[in-house]
Amino acid sequence: MKAVLKPVVPVILSIALFATGCGTQTQPASSASGEKPDQTAQASKLPTPVTLNIATAGDTNMAELQEKAVGKDFSDKNPGVSLNIIGTGPGDAGSQTLYTKLKAQKDAGKTEWDIDVAVVHQSIMEAMIKDGLLEKFVPLSANKSYVTSADSKNSLGTNVDGYVIPMFHSQVAIAYNPDKVKNFPADFTSLVDWIKANPKRFGYNGVKNGMSGVAFVDAYTAWKTGDYKQLSAGPYDPKAEEKWPAVIKELKALPVTITNGNNGTLDMLNRGEIDMGAVWVDMFTLWQNEGRMNPNFKEKLIGPGLPGQPMYVVVPKNAKNKDWAIKYADYLTSPDVQAKVIVERNGWYPGIDANAVLGKVSEQGKKKLFTDITAADLSAKSQSFPLAKYMSDLNTAYEKN
Repeated sequence: MKAVLKPVVPVILSIALFATGCGTQTQPASSASGEKPDQTAQASKLPTPVTLNIATAGDTNMAELQEKAVGKDFSDKNPGVSLNIIGTGPGDAGSQTLYTKLKAQKDAGKTEWDIDVAVVHQSIMEAMIKDGLLEKFVPLSANKSYVTSADSKNSLGTNVDGYVIPMFHSQVAIAYNPDKVKNFPADFTSLVDWIKANPKRFGYNGVKNGMSGVAFVDAYTAWKTGDYKQLSAGPYDPKAEEKWPAVIKELKALPVTITNGNNGTLDMLNRGEIDMGAVWVDMFTLWQNEGRMNPNFKEKLIGPGLPGQPMYVVVPKNAKNKDWAIKYADYLTSPDVQAKVIVERNGWYPGIDANAVLGKVSEQGKKKLFTDITAADLSAKSQSFPLAKYMSDLNTAYEKN
């Protein structure tokens, strides 16, 4: 699932939406353990019965994941604990809805808030932390040693260290037809050489038609300017943008094919109209799983890297059932659940350290997700998007130059 990084617009949410019983309450079912023994022992000491309100931004698949793939097993392991799952909608608006709800409860002086765990996009983190809406729960998590990715520390320029555990990671990569691309370019220098030698056979979708194109432009600019650290971690300095016009003109002069979107790049690759292109890994994998993409096609990350983005698990500051909320967050981000649900069921990269998850993934799951792009590749070449201001300015500069 990919967040569309754009200015968020306030969304008014009815208080009644979050009343217990508005969502789906899970019932005990067969167990698929994701907690460590000490977690189970600690959880058994907490008071029950209890209903946890789990609110998630994103498309319907995000709520379904909580209901069908995680919640039932968690309730089975913890009798007396039921889950009330609330989907707040796709894109940044879904995360804005959660922010609006929590902020309203804080402003009203409520000491117990009725969201226990939330799953949100990067774009809302600055506002949530600035307004004191989140618990710094990661130091209390059983999975804290696995929270190692760059985007678990910095979210588009906001320090999120301790407040978030990524639930999964969506990654942009270069997909290609190995029958046409015999020697895959290892880095941007080699890729530019290949593009010049093979006019119109590389495709990306610019900056208006999908985030895979934005990611490619961002990565190219960071590589060419040498300013990745500045662009991704800040602080914001408009002087860094003075290099961009020349870099963008050079990029746009390359003989590439501009596709009509994320799907368009995959379509053109599959039809043989291009031989290589910037795509989302999970979309590429899904198309192959559904028989819509040539199963022989491959994907890789090039150096120094390409951006990806997470969805974050967070715990509100005044969650009514905070102890249980942390137990559920631990379960959701445990190596077992990350392996069986995030990687194998949904085809995403794990939110926690991939090296802690890989040993628990089936051989089929490993083949699907970690053959072309290894855990080591992700660790070395998965980059963050630029700060929100830089990203907006870069998109504008791309259109103007």
